[in-house]
Amino acid sequence: MATIRPQVGCWYKEIESGQLFNVVAVDDDSDSVEAQLIDGELSQYDMESWDMLNLDTVEEPEDWRNAFELSDDDYRFLDDTMVPERWNPLTEIESDIVNGITDEY
Repeated sequence: MATIRPQVGCWYKEIESGQLFNVVAVDDDSDSVEAQLIDGELSQYDMESWDMLNLDTVEEPEDWRNAFELSDDDYRFLDDTMVPERWNPLTEIESDIVNGITDEY
């Protein structure tokens, strides 16, 4: 059985079960691989277990975001800050005076 080295961000198919998953972390210190199944569940393999899997590398599935109920719109404005129209940041500042006592340092 050929060993496939796990790479973060790559998708794999476990041939016997047909399960698709994405590697989300590889920890060299503990010799473990963390994977996220296509249904969103997380699983962890030690390197010995990983080497025993019968794997094939696959392309990213089109519908992998369905388990998380994400759409393309969820990614469109990731860097935009959503601010209510009538929000005034000055109203969020706490006063130095509480119950008539001034807070001095």
